[in-house]
Amino acid sequence: MPTNNYPYENLDNYTLPDLFDRSINLYGELDALGFVGKETMSYNELDAKTQELVQLLISHGVSKGDKVVLLSENMPNWGVAYFAISYFAAVVVPILPDFHPSDVHHIIKHSGAKAVIVSDKYLPTIEDDIDSKLDLVVSLESLKLIDELSNLSYLTQIRQKMISSKITKPNENDLCAIIYTSGTTGNSKGVMLSHKNLVTNALSTFSKVDIVPNDVWLSILPLAHTLESTVGLIVPLLHGSSIYYIEKAPTPSVLLKAFDKVKPTMMVSVPLIIEKIYKNKVLAKFNSSAIIRNLYKTTFFRKKLNKLAGQKLFKTFGGRIRFFGIGGAGLSPIVEQFLYEADFPYIIGYGLTETSPLIAGGSILGDPKKVRSTGTAFYGVDIKIKDADPESGKGEIMTRGPSVMLGYYKDEQQTKEVMEDDWFLTGDLGYIDEDGYLFISGRSKNVIIGSGGENIYPEQIEAIINNEKTVLDSLVMEDDNGKIIARIHLDLEVIDTMFQADKIPDKEVAQHISQHLENMRIDINSQISSFSRIRKYIHQIEPFTKTPTKKIKRYLYSE
Repeated sequence: MPTNNYPYENLDNYTLPDLFDRSINLYGELDALGFVGKETMSYNELDAKTQELVQLLISHGVSKGDKVVLLSENMPNWGVAYFAISYFAAVVVPILPDFHPSDVHHIIKHSGAKAVIVSDKYLPTIEDDIDSKLDLVVSLESLKLIDELSNLSYLTQIRQKMISSKITKPNENDLCAIIYTSGTTGNSKGVMLSHKNLVTNALSTFSKVDIVPNDVWLSILPLAHTLESTVGLIVPLLHGSSIYYIEKAPTPSVLLKAFDKVKPTMMVSVPLIIEKIYKNKVLAKFNSSAIIRNLYKTTFFRKKLNKLAGQKLFKTFGGRIRFFGIGGAGLSPIVEQFLYEADFPYIIGYGLTETSPLIAGGSILGDPKKVRSTGTAFYGVDIKIKDADPESGKGEIMTRGPSVMLGYYKDEQQTKEVMEDDWFLTGDLGYIDEDGYLFISGRSKNVIIGSGGENIYPEQIEAIINNEKTVLDSLVMEDDNGKIIARIHLDLEVIDTMFQADKIPDKEVAQHISQHLENMRIDINSQISSFSRIRKYIHQIEPFTKTPTKKIKRYLYSE
């Protein structure tokens, strides 16, 4: 892609070091990274810490192409490590902190990692890896070597003292990161992303969002996920903005305090967070009064009430939010309708790890918003529909552009399966309307074929079920007999209150739950097409196992 098409002429190459150096030169004295309520490091301080870590890694034998694992919860030094590893053409391997230790050990081995940078919280995971042959382990908090976990022989140390500390920067086509994700298949793949993949993806946001140095970001998603590392780290630093992290799990009470202290102007989220806020705060308030509940059923009053609720929601977020990006999974249509009518500054984005990740998204620059659409393609990205249905226009979404991955690490076969020439097969189904807006129907492998050949999209039914006040999560699937069933994870606190569970025997509570599920099934079936109707509801007592972006791992529950 021609360099002059992006509004950043100072970048000689599309590499993270070039982007990083540009930001340091432009925004040196401004705030860059920090914890909520604590002192923030400036861009100059970020640079100093990054260069110090670069020298530590180089002086201990890490060089171009070497893999360095980054295992940690979110913190300011995560960004330091990320940019340091990539600065001299080493390869960063971020691992999601909620991965099982055995998965972490597998990734270290599969990637051939030479070093690990790890936070204190996850140090035991590295200590337990008895098969590890790591040359060095670095503490993320102190950015110092952990000698007892590093395998530096005497001869290795002598050799390393002779190594020049001169930095050789990468070129734009060099491998920058390997992102391991289980996705929804259960088979963890290492997605190889180049410097050009990541930087062009970050730069493409200029066509959708205006970001300035005094913007304040609140980061709540795991940085090891491409959505947050690209949109929540690279993009803000490109524009000289500041980013704040929460030291605790982002529970509702913790988030409320963070909103009040930081008063963010921008943040990225998965649907689950805003869906919980709507269900537990907004809808619960409307349902607390029979009069308001009935008024809310009419279009005129619903819009009025949503507008008022939107004003309160805006204040809850600190009163300055102007970009609330939602991605990683599908947003409930009912919740989006609320956000739209509430004039809340939300944007829905669509992408995958394999595309660095942004493919399409909405805009805050004046482009019209279409409810239930993921917006139009980002700059430099092409989208088309494979084998589109003549009537509906639906088919598999394909994309190409400078952000499409190099391939899967050590897996040429799987790489070939998802590539057609330079087009990437997303595995998602959707259609593009006459204005170029993309609409997602669901995952191609999740589609259920009805008895009459109809396409049934489980995600669309789940969105309706999840709007029920007693439901936390649901999973619609086909059983061994070809019947559509749904697993329902109920909110037991709501159930206990509804049936006064503390006053009746457990057996009677179970009977109430069973009848409640059946009543709900009948009600939901009245809202959907006859060929999509659900034959049975199953009470899913334990919470569903989910991916880091809060999508249910469907393969674990296949009948």
